[in-house]
Amino acid sequence: MPEMNDAFEEIEKHRAQIDEIDRELVALLNKRAGHSLVIRGLKPEAKMGLFDAKREEEILVKVTGYNEGPLYNENLREIYSTILKVMKETPSL
Repeated sequence: MPEMNDAFEEIEKHRAQIDEIDRELVALLNKRAGHSLVIRGLKPEAKMGLFDAKREEEILVKVTGYNEGPLYNENLREIYSTILKVMKETPSL
C-alpha cells in the first residue's frame, strides 16, 4: 500500500468526487432515456419517423455550444453520438 502522503490523499478526494459525478451521470442518463422513450412512443401518433437526423445534429450542435472545456467539441460529439445510438437501441418500456 502506498504511503499516505498529500498527493495520495488528494487523488482519493478527486476519486470520491468522480464517483459521485458518475452516480449523478447514471441518474441523468436514465432520466434522459425515459424522456426519449416517451417521445419514441408519441412519434407514430405525430406522424414522425423514429429516426430524425436533423434533430440529432441539432442536439450535437447544442451540446458543443454548452462546452467550456477541457473536453474538445469532437470528444463531446463522440460521447453524444454514442448516447444517441444507445437511446435508439433501448427497448421500449
